[in-house]
Amino acid sequence: MIRFLIVSPVIHKRSGNRYAGYTPYVREMNLWLKYVDEVRIVAPVSKQAPDALEAYYQHDKLRLTAVPFLDFRTLWTALASAFKIPVVLYQLIAAMIWANHIHLRCPSNIGLLALVVQIFFPGKVKTVKYANNWDPSSSQSYSYRLQQNILRKGRLTRNATVLVYGDWHEKNPNIVPFFTASYSRANAVDTEIREISKDAPLKLIFVGTLTSNKRPLDCVKSLQFLREKGYDASLDMFGDGDQRSVLQSYIDENQLSSYVHIWGKQSPDKVETFFKRAHFLVFLSMTEGWPKVVAEAMWWGCLPITTNVSCVSQMLGGDSRGLIVEPEAARVADAISQLVANPQLYKAKCSEAMTWSRLYDLENFEREIIKYIRS
Repeated sequence: MIRFLIVSPVIHKRSGNRYAGYTPYVREMNLWLKYVDEVRIVAPVSKQAPDALEAYYQHDKLRLTAVPFLDFRTLWTALASAFKIPVVLYQLIAAMIWANHIHLRCPSNIGLLALVVQIFFPGKVKTVKYANNWDPSSSQSYSYRLQQNILRKGRLTRNATVLVYGDWHEKNPNIVPFFTASYSRANAVDTEIREISKDAPLKLIFVGTLTSNKRPLDCVKSLQFLREKGYDASLDMFGDGDQRSVLQSYIDENQLSSYVHIWGKQSPDKVETFFKRAHFLVFLSMTEGWPKVVAEAMWWGCLPITTNVSCVSQMLGGDSRGLIVEPEAARVADAISQLVANPQLYKAKCSEAMTWSRLYDLENFEREIIKYIRS
């Protein structure tokens, strides 16, 4: 019998006796849960109702232990969180005593505490999903770097498999290059690459949180540069966040409201319909793990224009199935202009992107995770 513990920073929401969380994460976890007998989750819980971007866990024997959300971004929240740490540690210890397979989601504040606690359970089977940038040469916060160091040290993290995005040629055999997936093989339907020319409408898409980390304003400015160059370009933006009002003000002040539509949070199915129409995904994120939105765009023949962060260059095969650019709106517009002027190259890149992305379907993902589920 596998008693499976999940320690997660994802904020969960309750509806009746069911729990929901961010859809891509829950969809992934439901694949793990198909192969375990009992589940316990230690995670923060919100009183809000689930929204369009959240999905429900699917398991008959699932129990959630709510713990306080830990936030160290300001002095006040750090002081408040420090007093909550003993409560979180107690719940983590109790849950790890119960479990015979510990699954940690890192990096996060609760993930760091869980990494410390798991040191005292060397005999327990563990899987760790490091869902951020594992690149050793990248700039990292002290907390993230500390979590990476604990995971790399076999004497601290024993009997564990650490799944990381991208291949960084790690010497530790417990560090396993991995991936994630959004679509089933059944979704790999024939998809026609969009025609592209200077005289035809040009469709851009942005998908992600509207926060400074994702640089959504630079995406809007890229659209603006393209229009100034004479392109009939439009931009659909999906997501929400603290930058939304800033974006809307900029759009209004620059008379772009006819060309930029902020849709807010929408279901994955609706976003998919826009991927199928778009020519380019503009994704200028500062930090990522395996950005699902890049792989999803590629799946539907929408070419990603993205920054060189985490394993993105590996996903894009350099520039063979997308373009890596500096996070500057003018450079993004220039890169798109060059591809519009060369439609054959654009279509070749889109085709290669689609072929590569469809190697990483949910069925393949499920086959891989089965290798690591044991008690």
